[in-house]
Amino acid sequence: MIKAIFFDIDGTLTTKDSKVLASTWKAIRLAQEQGILCGVATGRGPVRIDERIDHLPLDVFVTYNGQLVYTQTEDIYQRPFSAEVLQQIVDFADEDHRQIIFGGRRHVEGSNLMKWSQNTLVKQIAAWMPNWFPVRTTRHLLQSFSPNRKKGRYQQLEILQGPIYQCVLFSAETESAKLMKRLPDCSFQRSNPYSVDIVPKNGSKYHGILEFTKVAGIELGEVMAFGDHYNDIEMIQKVGIGVAMGNALPEVKAQADYVTDSNEKDGIYQALKHFEII
Repeated sequence: MIKAIFFDIDGTLTTKDSKVLASTWKAIRLAQEQGILCGVATGRGPVRIDERIDHLPLDVFVTYNGQLVYTQTEDIYQRPFSAEVLQQIVDFADEDHRQIIFGGRRHVEGSNLMKWSQNTLVKQIAAWMPNWFPVRTTRHLLQSFSPNRKKGRYQQLEILQGPIYQCVLFSAETESAKLMKRLPDCSFQRSNPYSVDIVPKNGSKYHGILEFTKVAGIELGEVMAFGDHYNDIEMIQKVGIGVAMGNALPEVKAQADYVTDSNEKDGIYQALKHFEII
């Protein structure tokens, strides 16, 4: 029996226009009426998350790729970077003149470009960008000509005085090996071709869900999860029922128990009906 359902946000819970379909609203309401807890498992942070989910009333939030988990009334799990690892990230970003943002509990600071990229409107535009967008070339140009090349650009950020749960770096997929070598105490989660989420080692949406189940007294076999991208694969593999959206990457679909319709075509409602949850 399913007791909790988790949804990725972009490409899953919301459409390309960052809206929640009427069928999705209905499906989640029907599930909640049966006592099933519904929440997000996302790479996004808690800042303005109500806007990100189109003000859908949910029960639990697994944010920052599992590093910060909370309900409407309490924080359940927090796993920020250690001071040593955070300093390694800051040093790397400053030395290489990288575009990066640092995510805290209440706000996000860092590169203006990266903060701007987290805007809902920009996310909508990015959803329509072609796969051949020259991320690597753009990154090199930013490193060479950024107006913010001053030494120690990120060192003095006030946000670094508090817990940081995740960093988002403008990065092409081709430099994954370089990042793992440079930051060995971190894990890297991708939900798009243009940036990478950096979290503490072994951090993931799955581990955030696991911490929630311990507190809620729920078995992993009683959890259902929906997703579409690389950072959803582990949770889709390890929960009781893993569902890939019709628009998901082939690698995600290959690991799912079920492939539903797309995020634009009632995929969530259709899957919950298929498994007779609603």
